[in-house]
Amino acid sequence: MKAILKNETKVVTGKVRLSYANLFEPKSINGSEPKYSVSIIIPKSDKQQISVIEQAVKNAMERDKGKWNGKIPSNLKLPLRDGDDERPDDEAYEDCYFLNANSNKAPAVVGLEKDKSTGKAIPLGEDEVYSGCYARVSVNFYGFNAAGNKGVACGLGNVQKVDDGERLGGGSSAEEDFEFDEVDADDDFLS
Repeated sequence: MKAILKNETKVVTGKVRLSYANLFEPKSINGSEPKYSVSIIIPKSDKQQISVIEQAVKNAMERDKGKWNGKIPSNLKLPLRDGDDERPDDEAYEDCYFLNANSNKAPAVVGLEKDKSTGKAIPLGEDEVYSGCYARVSVNFYGFNAAGNKGVACGLGNVQKVDDGERLGGGSSAEEDFEFDEVDADDDFLS
């Protein structure tokens, strides 16, 4: 799965890993306004995806330089960050870059299939999309200038789960914790 530049500043990622996934309930960080958010982990080896993201960030810098008096500041905070430098003690970020994306609006969180009768993507729940699973994420980059901080932020769009992965931050699924009897879906439990 390759990353796609949908317009000058919008990217649909290729396969990435989700961390700190607050996709179903907005969360306040350090007393800020509650937002939906996720940390998007991208292997450094995925050069195509990194290139597409860097291009979208450059496009946002050029488009939004009016927020910085018409020129791009040298100390601009950029959204693509190095996991080896910023999260050296977290092996999930080893040899990876990451983006922190957030939104005031809840993202659509879907799977790979559409409902045959409606043609709409099938929504997934919290138990199916979690920190550690793999997904594609639509993000949009935009410049900001707030309280002396200048940079390019990453807005969270929609999320499409593409694969399971080892859960990050502990926790496990019910299937991992318990043994189950197999039940045929055609069996009527009342008979």
